[in-house]
Amino acid sequence: MFDLFSWSHILILLVVALVVVGPKDLPRLMHMAGKWAAKARNMANEFRRSFDEMARQAELDELRKEIEDLKKNNPVTSMMNTVASMDDDLSRQVDSAVEGVGPPQTETAPPVEGLSEPRAGEFQVTNTQSGNPPAEAARPAEPAPSGTAS
Repeated sequence: MFDLFSWSHILILLVVALVVVGPKDLPRLMHMAGKWAAKARNMANEFRRSFDEMARQAELDELRKEIEDLKKNNPVTSMMNTVASMDDDLSRQVDSAVEGVGPPQTETAPPVEGLSEPRAGEFQVTNTQSGNPPAEAARPAEPAPSGTAS
């Protein structure tokens, strides 16, 4: 603490202060000197804390910058972006291929001859271009043979 003064220098200062100030006011002078020393010490500590806080903040800013650079230059992120762009390209190609094909076409089996009613999902096609009804529709239906006579 007293690097500038040796014990002999401090003793000389105390003797001079005792002679100049007097024994009556010396305790008051020492009390004021102690308050000034405490204020100086508090100011030095506050300066050191603020300097440490600025250094810590600078380090944190540098770390944040490094983290942002790592996020931007991350190889995993670049691979994910590449895969996402490939996925988008592939989706567009599949969508364009599906649009070119059109709706699915279903094939229906031709009606079997001899059946009078069409099967489920089939329609009986009639030739009505000439305006004449088909020959089958003009004939009356034959009664069903019954096994019992009434």
